[in-house]
Amino acid sequence: MRYESLLSIALAGLVAANPLAKRAAIDDCLKSAGVPVDAQGSQEWKNDVNPFNQRLPYTPVAIAVPTSVQHIQGAVSCAAKVGIKVSPKSGGHSYASFGLGGENGHLVVELDRMYKVTLDSSTQIATVEAGARLGRVATQLYNQGRRAFSHGTCPGVGVAGHSLHGGFGFSSHTYGLAVDWIVGATVVLANGTVVETSKTQNPDLFWALRGAGSNFGIVASFKFNTFAAPSQVTAFQVNLPWNNANAIATGWAAMQDWLAAGMPKEMNMRVFGSGGQTQLQGLYHGNSNNLRTAIQPLLSKLGASLSNAQQYDWMGAFSYYTYGGQVDVTHPYNQVETFYSKSLVTKALPQKALQAVANYWIQQAKSNSRDWFIIIDLYGGKNSAITKVTDQDASYAHRGDFLFLYELYDRVRFGSYPSNGFSFLDGWVKSFTNNLDKSQWAMYINYADPTMNRTEATDVYYRQNLARLQQIKAQVDPNELFYYPQAVAPAK
Repeated sequence: MRYESLLSIALAGLVAANPLAKRAAIDDCLKSAGVPVDAQGSQEWKNDVNPFNQRLPYTPVAIAVPTSVQHIQGAVSCAAKVGIKVSPKSGGHSYASFGLGGENGHLVVELDRMYKVTLDSSTQIATVEAGARLGRVATQLYNQGRRAFSHGTCPGVGVAGHSLHGGFGFSSHTYGLAVDWIVGATVVLANGTVVETSKTQNPDLFWALRGAGSNFGIVASFKFNTFAAPSQVTAFQVNLPWNNANAIATGWAAMQDWLAAGMPKEMNMRVFGSGGQTQLQGLYHGNSNNLRTAIQPLLSKLGASLSNAQQYDWMGAFSYYTYGGQVDVTHPYNQVETFYSKSLVTKALPQKALQAVANYWIQQAKSNSRDWFIIIDLYGGKNSAITKVTDQDASYAHRGDFLFLYELYDRVRFGSYPSNGFSFLDGWVKSFTNNLDKSQWAMYINYADPTMNRTEATDVYYRQNLARLQQIKAQVDPNELFYYPQAVAPAK
């Protein structure tokens, strides 16, 4: 073996064993490659390393802040050379801090300086850089051509993580998930190459990206189909008389039957329950008169009435659900909370599950003095656009007979989350799953729960699509350069 090869191996071993050497090596490589970085200890570093979930801080080896595809390539190539895992970070809203690696010692590729949104007026296809946040995307598409695609309501959430793993919002029952509007993506792979993906270009990778995208590379930009933003939409609330377990179980059963049988396509709605109130909240794609006609059959079943209905244009409705916050947000962004969260996606709930969940709601949740909530999204059913897409189109797994998407959230306004607090939401989820077959439930990675191990997490996030995802991972990233504690493992 040549002397130079022996020296290279020795240096690689030294870097791998010494964190300071690894930091120096990645810093030197990024500098040589011309990749912009946050200086250690600078205000930019502090902003970018500050986690949305304050319960889960992690320290990266370095933070690259690319403004071009070439910068992303350089960052990925340097990480591979030095032997450091790579974590792309778009909006930074990962509940498990996966954008920071989900553990210490990663190279974070902070994408939020790349936030251009460009609408092609002839094709109505939008090119969106991966660091754009949802409020920015909505604003630009509307301003450039009165266009939109279906996505969530939180303006600070990054488009990349949101859409690559699903992306539910108050347009999803009508128009599908954000992932369903992706028609192309420019991706930097683990070997540093750049590929285009679509149904006709690298179709297997395109399939995998649309549901499990954080596992296979760094998406630098997306191409989204768009629809004409409705000229009239109506935001509304209904106060629910769910004051005891029987009322919850009975009302939920009636709502479930109505959803499955054919909630109107234009209706987008959720139950929001907290310590103080329980409401139906939603957005109807139409005017307020048509809303009242469409929702009355459900209100009659629930013994409730509209408490509020306000008609807006498209961006007015988006602003309504930001609750007075800024809509068009870019860098810097510093919203933070301290919380624990869990998710579920379920098919229709049998009576025993409804009663168990309702009992827990009244007996345990109502006695919790922290700032908790449960969101029950009316997700599927006969008229849902989400159920029209199949596993052959995208790797997002929760289609077919799934009716509800749930977010369970428990936070503290001040101080640390209590070490004995986790059992609250864990117990609530078990009140569902203990009364369901495995085929009747799953979980949603956009509300990631880091307390699960890798095997359990990838099973519940990807279910029937996991084996194919593992095969594609083995093809494009066999050494797991793009890794986090719940990442898809390559097939062996």
